[in-house]
Amino acid sequence: MLGLNDAAIFIIKTLGSLYLLIVLMRFILQLVRANFYNPLCQFIVKATQPLLKPLRRVIPSMFGLDMSSLVLALIIQMLLIAVILLLKGFMVDWLFLVPWALIALFSLFLNIIFWAMIISVILSWVAPGSHNPGAELVTQITEPVLAPFRRIIPNLGGLDISPIFAFIVIQLLQSWLIPRLANFALMPMGLLGLI
Repeated sequence: MLGLNDAAIFIIKTLGSLYLLIVLMRFILQLVRANFYNPLCQFIVKATQPLLKPLRRVIPSMFGLDMSSLVLALIIQMLLIAVILLLKGFMVDWLFLVPWALIALFSLFLNIIFWAMIISVILSWVAPGSHNPGAELVTQITEPVLAPFRRIIPNLGGLDISPIFAFIVIQLLQSWLIPRLANFALMPMGLLGLI
C-alpha cells in the first residue's frame, strides 16, 4: 500500500506542479507585459483559459493585472499541499493552508525567475540576439528583473554582470527569507521540498 501511496503522490505532485507552473507563468507574462502573440504565450493562454474564464467573472483585475490567474495559482497550490499532506497521513490544518501556499508560490516565482536568467545567460553566449519564440519569452521575463541592476552596475565593455547580482538577491531570498517566512507560518520545512 505504501508504494501505491508514493506513486499517487508522485503523479499528483508532477501533474499539479506542471499546471501550477503554467498558471503562474500566465501571471508572470502579464506582470512583465510579454508579447501574447508569441506561440508559447498562446499555449499558456489556451491551457489556462478553461479554469480562468469562470474566475474572471468574480475576480476583478487590479493594477492592470489579471488577479484571477494569481488566485487560481493559489487555489491549485493549496489543493496540492492538502492532497500531499493527506496522502502522507498528516492532518491538514486548513487555517495554515493559505500562508503555506503563498510561501510556496513565492518560492516557485523566484525559481522561475532564476531559471529564466540561467537560460538567458546561456543564450547570450550561444545565440545572442536570437529571434526564437522561447528566447524572446525568456528575454521578456528577465529584462524587468535585470533592469534595476543595469542602472546601478556600469557596463564593463560589453560584459553584462548584472545577472550575477540578480542571482545573489534571488539566492538570498530563497535561502534566508523563504525559510524564515515558513518558520513564522509554522510551515513544516519538509513541505517546501514536497511541493
